[in-house]
Amino acid sequence: MSLLTVGTVAYDKIETPFGHSEKIVGGAATYISLSASYFVKKSKIISVVGDDFSEDFLDTMKSKGIDLEGLQIKKGEKSFFWSGKYHYDMNTRDTLTTDLNVLAEFNPILPKAYQGSDFLMLGNLSPEVQMKVIEQMVDRPKLVVLDTMNFWMDISLEKLKEVLMKVDVLTINDEEARQLSGEYSLVAAARKILTMGPKYLIIKKGEHGALLFDKLQMFFAPALPLEVVKDPTGAGDTFAGGFIGYLAKTKDLSFESLKRAVIVGSAMASFTCEEFGTERLITLTQKEISDRINKFVDLVNFKF
Repeated sequence: MSLLTVGTVAYDKIETPFGHSEKIVGGAATYISLSASYFVKKSKIISVVGDDFSEDFLDTMKSKGIDLEGLQIKKGEKSFFWSGKYHYDMNTRDTLTTDLNVLAEFNPILPKAYQGSDFLMLGNLSPEVQMKVIEQMVDRPKLVVLDTMNFWMDISLEKLKEVLMKVDVLTINDEEARQLSGEYSLVAAARKILTMGPKYLIIKKGEHGALLFDKLQMFFAPALPLEVVKDPTGAGDTFAGGFIGYLAKTKDLSFESLKRAVIVGSAMASFTCEEFGTERLITLTQKEISDRINKFVDLVNFKF
């Protein structure tokens, strides 16, 4: 099954209590597509970078089966850049720099070869950009997954609600779920958000796991306790890539399959936290992934 990812390909500079990076590759589409590459042989991305972006890293993405025809490279311009500093709990961070650069006037263009994509992952971008991609698709994908954040709820809520009507799965964190719904209880928040369009809702709770909802059922997946956590940047996007990559591989969109996809996404996200940037995602083996998923199974396995 073909997978299309829309999102940022960018540069980050990160500081955590356990180390810091220089300028390294980041971006939602980067993490999503690399994570999904372990489950689908080929995928496509729509994004934009400046001509300052590493050609070597683009070659790495291609080697992972990621089609870059939809990646615009703007000559004489700089790529999106973000820098941030994490607090000791690693769940909160301060943004130090946000340079939109090429992202400021990004107009996504869907190549003809991208038509007919079965799975669409809308990474964290403005709702206007997300909607432009949806509107360019002649045939609706079998599954559309949307990731967003409180920033877009603050400045573009009505447009975001229009996009929500077009998607099957929404992934947000617990703070964003409360803001979007106006409810404190995450169960009540989920019930309200599921009236806005999505069939399924995933509420990410960082080191405390993730919740999956539909209108009748609920599933909780824990986060794997890690001995070493260096950098959580991109963990949510890696989760999304593992989630949709698994579904694209299995072609099973039942609630039971979505539960397994949440575990797969959680396993992939745990790898990202172990090193800065995309380092772990580039070097993973299928055995490491299988072993990590089995650790999740063991974590929640008990007899009663």
